[in-house]
This record gives sequence, structure tokens and C-alpha cells, in this order.
Amino acid sequence: MAATNDKILRLLKTLPHQPGVYRFIDEGGRMIYVGKAKDLKKRVSSYFNKESGLSGKVQVMVKRVADISCVVTDTETDALLLENNLIKTHQPKYNINLKDDKTYPWICIRNEPFPRIFVTRNPEKDGSSYYGPYSSGRMMHTILDLIRQLFPRRTCNLKLTPQNIESQKFKVCLQYHIGNCKAPCTGLQSEADYLQDIASMREIIRGNLSLVAQRMKKEMMDYAAALEFEKAQIVKEKIEILRKYQSKSAVVSSSVAHADVFAIISDDRAGYVNYMKVVDGSVVQSHSVEICKKLEETDVELLLYAITEFRLRFESDAPEIIVAEELSQKVPGAGVVVPKRGDRRQLLDLSMQNARYFRGEMRKQAELVDPERHSRRILQQMMGDLRMTEPPAHIECFDNSNLQGTQPVAAMVVFKNARPARNEYRHYNIRTVSGPDDFASMEEVVYRRYKRLLDEEKPLPQLIVVDGGKGQLSSALYSLERLGLRGQITIVGIAKRLEEIYYPGDSLPLYLDKKSETLRVLQHIRDEAHRFGISHHRQKREKQLIQTELTQAPGIGAGLASRLLNTFRSVEDIRLRTEQEIADVIGPARAKALLRYLNSLSQS
Repeated sequence: MAATNDKILRLLKTLPHQPGVYRFIDEGGRMIYVGKAKDLKKRVSSYFNKESGLSGKVQVMVKRVADISCVVTDTETDALLLENNLIKTHQPKYNINLKDDKTYPWICIRNEPFPRIFVTRNPEKDGSSYYGPYSSGRMMHTILDLIRQLFPRRTCNLKLTPQNIESQKFKVCLQYHIGNCKAPCTGLQSEADYLQDIASMREIIRGNLSLVAQRMKKEMMDYAAALEFEKAQIVKEKIEILRKYQSKSAVVSSSVAHADVFAIISDDRAGYVNYMKVVDGSVVQSHSVEICKKLEETDVELLLYAITEFRLRFESDAPEIIVAEELSQKVPGAGVVVPKRGDRRQLLDLSMQNARYFRGEMRKQAELVDPERHSRRILQQMMGDLRMTEPPAHIECFDNSNLQGTQPVAAMVVFKNARPARNEYRHYNIRTVSGPDDFASMEEVVYRRYKRLLDEEKPLPQLIVVDGGKGQLSSALYSLERLGLRGQITIVGIAKRLEEIYYPGDSLPLYLDKKSETLRVLQHIRDEAHRFGISHHRQKREKQLIQTELTQAPGIGAGLASRLLNTFRSVEDIRLRTEQEIADVIGPARAKALLRYLNSLSQS
């Protein structure tokens, strides 16, 4: 290890103060990380500086570095492109991973004489042109249907070499007779004319509809000038088809002509990026991907990678990139705009909605495909965030409720594997406390809960969450001490105002990232305890409110009292009714006893 360190130190001294790309290599000769830098010497040296404050994950990666290689580039932009290519080619262990669904369809224009155009889910490096992927199959088929209406093309897999065509090897088929193909196989359509149609198809796929419309208008005018009015009419009808298609597109604004829009939503595990391509003021394509984090990358780092990747993949030359915050580096061939209002801001908000929706869908899929793995991941995250020694597979949360000090109750909810276990929820009526004393109420409920679990020899939770700050936490902790459980169970308090997490004996609260899944689970269980407690308190309050003078009568409970009031509206109204009218509601015996009781009250 000392020899390796000496080697790296020597390498660091030779690095230039120039932009470029650096590669970290382990002892087995494997590339484990690729990065870009404005200044190679400063950036690479920072990894091996003890005072640089590297995160735990980065420190683990640095310990595996046995060699470093660098490539100097002319500009930061060149470094960005080279980094992107190296990551895609080598997929280093510690670089971010763009998780893209390989089953998404692509539109392929085959590299062959008289190219065919078709849908594929398996793009190959065969010289053909691939456009996509299309997360919306409906959008892709709409484009292909438009192309079919505008440009007859071959769908057969014949080898249309010049020799085969000249030798009249093929005959026209049904597609020619119904107008879907111009029969290039028999020489009825020249290759130059066919390729001109293919060029227009490429522009339509890219979203450049106005350019295709201009070509068609010129073609129509040429036919008209040559007095070929029938052909001019056919082209005019195609222009109308193109215009109708364009009118159905999501038109944004004439002020946003050609732009790429990127939005990102991230959590502690991954970033979810949405890309929207805007051409001629219309959104012509939208695609979302998940980018897995490896070394706690920032949103800007993830976004830079996604922008480079998508602009290459979708062959975008948009001069404008719309994002939510400034990027740390320039993007080749485009200016970056961070809008605050107007059409561009609306576009960015739309892209952000797509990113949020995509994140929700990915989480749902993860839970459906492997719910246990999803739960384990969240529990591992919670164990690290809350400084626990074991995953909190069993969590219990307590909350108190009262109305101006009356009817004090408490609720306890249970989460198993980060999900509610509703059959284990419990309500508590406070027995030893009078008045609004949250601290004493918390102390009583926590003691009763875990005294019972100990007596019945049932398993204890790994984590207790108390809804409240230091006072409620101290009260709960006192009950655990009385039971000899302090130190055996992790206990925290969560305060509503700023979502602070309090620990016993720690004067300063812990603030979790607002996007953290740990905080999301804690908020869920806290809100669930509050909801459950409020529902119980409301039931008790309603039961108390129905305790009128009716329920003091012999044989009349809350249910019969409620039925009588629903029928006769008031006690005074009941007193004026006949015995038979009341008997029709509660029976003759109870009616006689009730009237006797009400008469005795009026005489007293």
C-alpha cells in the first residue's frame, strides 16, 4: 500500500493545470471511476488531501485507487463529452448509472439501398439511424402514421441492388397497387427521389415540420408552374395533413422556437430526469430516465451528464437549454437559460411535473416487482440516517390528543418493514392524568405499552418515535428507564415546526434532508399516529355530546337517544308527544318509562 501511495503521489506532481479527463484504476487494472476537471492537478489532488472533507463513499473509492491516467483536452466542453463517452463505454463501478429501459421502442431507418423505416426494440451498431427511445408508443405510431400518409415507401425486405433492379428480378406487389409504395424494386421510383423522401421523414421524426412543409410548398409550386395540376393537388393535400398534425401538437409559444428542457427530482439514492424537446414552439418529444447515484452526486452533476447524453442520443442542436438552476459548466453549442416567469418557466414546470410523475411510477414499480428489496433498502437508509445499529423493521409511534384539556387520549401506531401494520394500532384512554399535560400523558402511555409487552414476552420495536420535542421525549425516556429498557431501543422525538429529530441527551436536533426517504417514513408514521389519535378523540367527544337528559332516563342509551332526537328534534318536542308516537320509535315499555321520567323532571 505504501508503494502504491508513493506512486500516486509521484503522479500527482506531474499532473498539468489544464482541463481534461482523469481515470482511477484499481489493482486489477479495472477502471473504477471517470471524472472531468477544469484543472486536472487541483481536482485529482483534492481526492488525496486529508483536509478536503470527502464523504464516506468517496473515501472508500479512493482507497481502491492504484493508478491514475489522464487525458488533456482543449476545453471543459471537450472534457464533458469525453467523460460521457468513457462512462457509457466502460461503465465504471463508482460512476453514476443511467438506468434506461432497454425495451423502449426506437424508429430505425436502415442503412441499405432504398432504406426501410420500421420500429425496433434492439438498436444495433450497424450504421443505421435510430431515433428514440419513445416512452410513449402512441406518439411514435402517430409519427409513423403521418409518414405513411405523406410518403409512400417500401416495406419489403428485398435486396434492391442496382443489378437486381436492372435485371427486372422483382415484380410490383399489392402495396404498389394500393398506393403505399412507388415500386423502386422495378425502377418506377429512382433512388434519388426515394432518398429525398427519406430526408423529409428524418426531419419529421426530429420534429422539424416547418422545414418539410417548405419543401412541399416548393414542390407544389413547381408542379403548378409545369401545369401538372393533379400532382400539385396531391402535394397540397399532403401539406394539409401535415398542418392538421402540427395543430394537434402541444404548442407552447411562438417565443420559444427551438429548445431543450431538462428538469430533475432527486432523493438520496437516484435522480429522475425529464427531457422535453421543443421545436417550432411545440413539444415534439419527452423522455424520462433514472440516474443512480454512486458518490452522493449533486443535482447539477447528474443534470450535466443527462444533458450531454440526451443531446447526443436525440441528435439535438437546440441553441437553448432551459433548466432550473445554473450549470457548473458550459454545454457545447447551446446557451443555458434559468427562467423565473413566462413561457419558458411554464415549460420548466411542465418538465418538473413529468419528472415527479416518473419518480412516483418508478417507486411503484420497485415495490410491485420486489417489495421486500424495496423495504430493505429504505430500512438500511433509515439505519444509517438515524445512527442505529440495526434496521428499524419494527417502529412504534405515540401521539397525544385532547380538547382544551378534556377527554385526553393517546394513539400508538405500528410500522413493519416501513409499511403500516394497522391491525396492531392501539388507542389509550389516559387514566392517571387530569388536564392538558402532554408530558405526563406520554409517560403513562409509553409505560403501559412496554410494561405489557414485557409481561406478555412479546418482541420490542427497534425504534420508538414520539410526536413532539424534548419534553415529550424526556417523558417517554423516563418510562423506559423505569422498565429497564433505556439503551435497548432507539427512541427519537420529531417536532412538527421544522421537522427536527431529537435524541435523548442531545441538545441539538438532527435535520434530515427534505428529500430523504427516512424523513418521509418518519413523517408518514407521525401523521398516521396523529390521524388515528384524532379519530379516537372525536368518537369520545361525540359520545359525550350525545349525553343529554334523555340518556339519564331508565333504559335509554346513546343509540336510542340519538334515534329519538333524529325523529323528534328536541327533548321538549318528545315531552309533547303521545305515548304511542314515542312507542313507535323505542317500544311501549321504554316509552312509558321515558314519559314518566320526563314528567318527573318538569315537576321538580
